[in-house]
Amino acid sequence: MKREQWGSRAGFILAAVGSAIGLGNIWRFPYMAYENGGGAFFIPYLFAMLTAGIPFMIMEFSLGHKLRGAAPRAFAQLGGKFEWLGWFQVSIAAIIAIYYVAIIGWAISYLGFSFSQSWGDDTNAFFFTEYLKLGENSPSQLGGLQLHIAIPMIIAWAISFAAIFSGVKAGIERASKIMMPLLFIMVLALIGRIIFLPGALDGLTYLFQPDFSKIMDAKVWSAAYGQIFFTLSVGFAIMIAYSSYLPEKSDINNNAFMTVLINCGFSITAGLLIFGVLGYMAQEQAKPITEVVSAGVGLAFVTIPAAINLLPLPFIFGPLFFLALVVAGLSSHISILEAVTSALIDKLHWTRKKAASVVCGSGFVISMAFATNGGLLLLDLVDYFINNIALLSSCLIELVIVAWLLKISDIRHYVNSISEFSIGRWFEVCVRFLSPALLAIILFTNFINTFNNGYGGYTQAELLLLGWGLVGVMLMTSVIINLMSKTQPQQEAKL
Repeated sequence: MKREQWGSRAGFILAAVGSAIGLGNIWRFPYMAYENGGGAFFIPYLFAMLTAGIPFMIMEFSLGHKLRGAAPRAFAQLGGKFEWLGWFQVSIAAIIAIYYVAIIGWAISYLGFSFSQSWGDDTNAFFFTEYLKLGENSPSQLGGLQLHIAIPMIIAWAISFAAIFSGVKAGIERASKIMMPLLFIMVLALIGRIIFLPGALDGLTYLFQPDFSKIMDAKVWSAAYGQIFFTLSVGFAIMIAYSSYLPEKSDINNNAFMTVLINCGFSITAGLLIFGVLGYMAQEQAKPITEVVSAGVGLAFVTIPAAINLLPLPFIFGPLFFLALVVAGLSSHISILEAVTSALIDKLHWTRKKAASVVCGSGFVISMAFATNGGLLLLDLVDYFINNIALLSSCLIELVIVAWLLKISDIRHYVNSISEFSIGRWFEVCVRFLSPALLAIILFTNFINTFNNGYGGYTQAELLLLGWGLVGVMLMTSVIINLMSKTQPQQEAKL
């Protein structure tokens, strides 16, 4: 079966950037910067981008491009015993796709609410009590299905399914070419208005004012590296799958640099938007900015609606913001589903249409657990273990396999032979030493903290079943698939 290809270099870049730019860029990055020294955070962040983000992206692009397969096939060709890592990464992508669609569903709901600001004045009570109907639920006591959450999730699944079903060129590339420019235009339009609001510049001062006393804090460096790995979609099969559709003559180095720089540039741009809004809110409410900002989901669905209430022309800027959130979410969701779909196509030799139908159909059914009263709590718990334990473990194992068990210099020679400009030995130093060492420290800290302190006040039973248990089942399933594989390559591929 002839492998599909991207129609253009721009299409591939926009799709890769679309995968990397998600809801996390719009709310997670600005808050991470604010928490970790403001302007001083940009020093470790840019260092992490150069020493971890770009080298990791080059490595994954080269694996997909050279070995012409999704993650399981690529790692199997490096040696049959490594195929399990590819399936572990695919399982991470599958779980993320299943819960990520819930957040897109919330954003679609809020897009509807934003035309009339129907969330009212108490946006916190509206989100948790009226919209999610959280009540006394927990991750193990989900309550009933909420149709007003399920229907927007169905819409999100339908859009993602249409893109995956249509294929790389007709579906994903076309969607990315529309979604990404639209997202940038909307965010720039919002910044153009918000920057002139009273107090907005105070918000930017909070974001960019450096607190150099934090520059020597290991937690700040850990946060910077963690943010880079989370935001670039590396380590869970997406970039390997996407790069496997590149034409033979492709400028890997340039593509990797552009993808990472555009993504990180967008994160900083999102910081301008969020903190401009928060500075304005602080002045309007006569509160310090520390009292109007909140992390994570709260920032997008509690703080932003409250800010929109204060904006002039809220019926224009509200829909603009939440349409941007929906677009950012969908572009990432499509890429995550493609990582899973392409792995099944490679392994089982299914047609794209069959693989897309099975992946999206089963994903849709399971995702309805997140459309219940306790869906937010289940999402919070699963997301923590997937991002902080499974994904970082996957990144570390991938670095050890590729950089230490294989010849990393072969990858450098390979990408230099097909790229317009060459990368030097810094690439090998970063991939072999810097990134694995820092990832190991971050991961070890996460393991110790989670073992000792649990997470989010959830019960031990919930942590064991839905946290550690879920990661354990993913790992065991990946190893079993590897052991049962009847299509082991006869010889290892040379990079």
